[in-house]
Amino acid sequence: MVTPVLLDHSAQAKAAAGFDKNAFAIDRKARQVRCPAGKSSAHWNPVKQHGADAIVITFSVRTCRPCPFQKQCISSALGRRMLTLRSREPHEALVRARAEQKTETWKAKYALRAGVDGTINQALDITGMRRARYRGLPKVRLQHALSATALNVIRLDAYGTGHNQHHTRSSRLEHLAHRLTA
Repeated sequence: MVTPVLLDHSAQAKAAAGFDKNAFAIDRKARQVRCPAGKSSAHWNPVKQHGADAIVITFSVRTCRPCPFQKQCISSALGRRMLTLRSREPHEALVRARAEQKTETWKAKYALRAGVDGTINQALDITGMRRARYRGLPKVRLQHALSATALNVIRLDAYGTGHNQHHTRSSRLEHLAHRLTA
């Protein structure tokens, strides 16, 4: 299946500045992580997060505070770096998948799927196809056929008028605010 994996959600990766997880050298046998400044981690704690095995690595405050790279590495008010890793196989698969999705080959494959995903998302949002309104296979088939027809008519109208009819969702409060300002 060709689908994007979640990106690294650390502050350093989001800002695209500083040291994200890839900048750290992980030695699972020694249960140590070495930072870009060459310092070793203080704690290696196996934990369960959301029902999955993970490892929380903590660096000492004594190591991190005097470090010249502190501003590029730490966003924590505690003054030390913490990393959360998955177990070996899922972590390595995630690193490979993130590297692969940056390639042009992967982007070309995903461009095909992205169009299909957009169509499915539009069908779910507009026609409510997640739930059948009727009982019995013949009636459900008819509902799906009519929903697909409606989606095609909406797309033809958008193409003909040059307007995109598919909008992002907004809350009722936002709708009310638009009505009050109009």
